[in-house]
Amino acid sequence: MLKAIIVDDEPLALDILETFIERVPANVQLVKKCSNALEAKEVLKTESIDLMFLDIQMPQLTGVDFLRSLQNPPLTIFTTAYSEYALDGFELNAVDYLLKPISFERFMKALKRAEELYDLQNQKEDLPEQDEIDAQQDFIFVKSDKKLVRVKYEDIIYIEGLKDYVIIRMETGRVITLQTMKSLDAKMPQQTFKRIHRSYIINLDKINAIMGNMIEVTEKGSTKHLPIGKNYREELLNVINSNRL
Repeated sequence: MLKAIIVDDEPLALDILETFIERVPANVQLVKKCSNALEAKEVLKTESIDLMFLDIQMPQLTGVDFLRSLQNPPLTIFTTAYSEYALDGFELNAVDYLLKPISFERFMKALKRAEELYDLQNQKEDLPEQDEIDAQQDFIFVKSDKKLVRVKYEDIIYIEGLKDYVIIRMETGRVITLQTMKSLDAKMPQQTFKRIHRSYIINLDKINAIMGNMIEVTEKGSTKHLPIGKNYREELLNVINSNRL
């Protein structure tokens, strides 16, 4: 069970998230509702919090600035009425980004992702060390769940970094391994895989479209958008432009 706090200056938003949490008592326990970031900071000093639902637009201190100020922040799900702040959430490695008004279905998807990451963090000591990934021909072997999993390059849609782990996402599922993005990036075929963000490596063959600072791919039949980090944009566009008509 995750111990959580909600941080939002809107009483209605606090009540809605509290109601959602009360519907899944086996998954998450609400420790405190906070009306501003300063109040939340005091709670984090005295309580062991696993998950924080954090509004972005708040007086005194914004959610983004608050999260940046924390040395060891809990898993964080951003909540906001403004879609233009999505990239801030990605840059800060937020678990998810919920756009108000928040539906219970969307809340559950974000909570499930937080639970998965929490479980991974707590299983870290049981996982084998991932010092290397051996590339052979058109596939790699990845250490996952105490075994070597064979992953074909052509099956990879994109690779996502989450703290000390990477998730290799494929149409048929995913593989999670203890590995740094930097190390993995260096070992992937550079003609096919390109780092687009500190948290994402894309298979160029899986790109559907590029729109501004976002890349569109298809994952399990649904459209997904991945952010392009400013430090990776120029190199990516050079590759794209070399293949333009």
